[in-house]
Amino acid sequence: MEGLKAWFQCIQGCEGRHELNEIIYRCPKCDSLLEVCHDFERLKERPGQEWKEVFERRYRRSDWPYGSSVWGKKEVVCPNVDNENVVSTYEGGSNLFWAERFGKEIGLDDLWIKQCGNNHTGSFKDLGMTVLVSMVKQMISEGTDILAVACASTGDTSASLAAYCAVAGLQAIVFLPRNKVSTAQLIQPLAHGALTLSLDTDFDGCMEIVQEVCSKNKIYLANSMNSLRIEGQKTISMELVQQFEWEVPDYIIIPGGNLGNVSALGKGFSLMKDLGMINKFPRIVCAQAEAANPLYLSYLNGFKEFHPVKAKTTLANAIQIGNPVSCQKAIKVLKEFNGIVEQASEDELANAAAWADRNGLFNCPHTGVALAALIKLAKRGEIPRNARVIVISTANGLKFTDFQVGYHQGTLAGVKSLHANQPVDVAANYTSVRDAILRAVDSRK
Repeated sequence: MEGLKAWFQCIQGCEGRHELNEIIYRCPKCDSLLEVCHDFERLKERPGQEWKEVFERRYRRSDWPYGSSVWGKKEVVCPNVDNENVVSTYEGGSNLFWAERFGKEIGLDDLWIKQCGNNHTGSFKDLGMTVLVSMVKQMISEGTDILAVACASTGDTSASLAAYCAVAGLQAIVFLPRNKVSTAQLIQPLAHGALTLSLDTDFDGCMEIVQEVCSKNKIYLANSMNSLRIEGQKTISMELVQQFEWEVPDYIIIPGGNLGNVSALGKGFSLMKDLGMINKFPRIVCAQAEAANPLYLSYLNGFKEFHPVKAKTTLANAIQIGNPVSCQKAIKVLKEFNGIVEQASEDELANAAAWADRNGLFNCPHTGVALAALIKLAKRGEIPRNARVIVISTANGLKFTDFQVGYHQGTLAGVKSLHANQPVDVAANYTSVRDAILRAVDSRK
């Protein structure tokens, strides 16, 4: 469809539109976050079934840029970017892992894990970063003076921003809390040539500083308060139902830190329903670490109040966020989707991740938070046994090998490793090896 446009608008409904090539992150009238809006009257000119057929034809093909699972849905994501300015690594299309064995162990018959860690930089962040960096490239091509693109991060966002800026030939600047990201996460922005600033503070402190730096300099902000990111991340909803032949699952469980992922998930489903592609919503479950749980505390009082907290140290460091910028967007989605918020202790998240690993997965600690929440809800009967359930695995476990090693060595603070597994030292002869094998086999009967 030709001539489609999208724009920024206040999430609280203030009048006024702002062009996507305007450097603006909050409503100038009420200071609320903005969201990207689309011309639904134009979009509805194409029936929902036709949209499905268009997306199916493009999915994982080589016609630039539509083979990307994000840009294959360009009309409903960011039509304002010219194809030659799209910055893509063929993101999306990640595996749906049928966790049949693990599901049965926890009392569920239809459990799937969406493996977003299969994306280029190893996390779901690529889905949103491709849109944001593409829009920056579009703006520069139109004459906007942008020196660099910056973000505060606990790891995955910085890796994604650095990679996409490297593809585009742009300067990335990342603000990381010192000693709070894994080595694998730290090396990614360094390898891609990002200016990496290690600050003696937590994520919330980094977020405060990066906003000030961007507001006073010609540096573009890439955190999820910039709703261009949400446009890419919402395609995970569309991809899920596409992978299930356009059937909507019953429950989706996603870990939440800055909470942009929750609002993105809801936005994708709302868009499909508005376009006649689906006729119902799933229930959305947001899982938080007990050490950083402001949304969970708000959920307990029916979302009547929301108060930031001082986030404590958690193994799930990417969601160690006490003052999430997208909290109001997330609350709006959870109300609309009959949502649930659950929390997980350090012991629960580590053992949930390891239990699922014993069934063929290899989980990051943040996915462990979602799995722990799932186990609790299934045990309480809040998720029925026959429900189709999808857990969003946000990152590749290989980015968190320190977490995995610490678990199996029993050195994680506050964690009793119920599924630990260590190498067995054996003499280099047949009898010793045979006896070791037989002992291990007998112990598992």
